[in-house]
Amino acid sequence: MDKSLYLRLRHRIQVNPNQIVRLEDVAQLVADSRTIDKVRQMEIYHVNVNDKSIKILDVMRIIEEIHLIDKNIDIQTFGPAQTIVEIVYKKKQFKPIFFIAVWLLLFLGAALAIMNFHEDVSMRVVHQKIFKTITGLDDEKPLLLQIPYSIGLGLGMILFFNHVFRKRINEEPSPLEVEMFNYQQDLDQYVIMNENKESSKNINDN
Repeated sequence: MDKSLYLRLRHRIQVNPNQIVRLEDVAQLVADSRTIDKVRQMEIYHVNVNDKSIKILDVMRIIEEIHLIDKNIDIQTFGPAQTIVEIVYKKKQFKPIFFIAVWLLLFLGAALAIMNFHEDVSMRVVHQKIFKTITGLDDEKPLLLQIPYSIGLGLGMILFFNHVFRKRINEEPSPLEVEMFNYQQDLDQYVIMNENKESSKNINDN
C-alpha cells in the first residue's frame, strides 16, 4: 500500500498560549485517508510559558516526529522549510484617548509636512502666476485655483492609499500595503534566520 505523504508547511500560523500545535495546524497534507488520519493529530509542539511571541518549527523536526509514528511513510515536502508560530496573547483594552492622541499627532505632522513642502516650492507664487496667465489679473489669494487644488490633494491621497476609512476602493493593493507586505517578509526572514536553532551551527556546538 502506498504510504506517500505530501506535506507543505504553512508560512505563518497564530496560536493561543498553552495550546498544543498539531501537524494539521502547521501543514497542508495530501495522502490516502488512512495515512492522514494517522498523522494529522500528532503533537508537534506545546506552547509553554517560556515562549515569548514567536516560535519557529523546522520541517526536519516535523519529519522526525512523523517517522516516530511510522517510519515507512514516504514524505515529500513542498514550499517553505519553516513555519512561524505566532503566539497571540490577550490584547490590551482599547483606549480612545490613545487613539485620539495618535490621530492628532499624525494629522498635525502631515499638515506641517504639506505646508512646509508648499512653502519650499513657493506654491502660492506659482498659483498667482498661473492665475495671472489664465485671467490676466493679479490676485494675492487666487482662491479659484487654491480651493480646487486643496480638494484634489485630498482626493489624490484617498486614491493613493486606496481606502476611504475601512472601505477599499478596488482590489489593487495600495503602495503602503505593498511596503508593509515587503517589511513583513523581511521581518519573517530575519526571525527565521535568528530564532531557528536548526538553521545555524556554532563552533562550540557538538
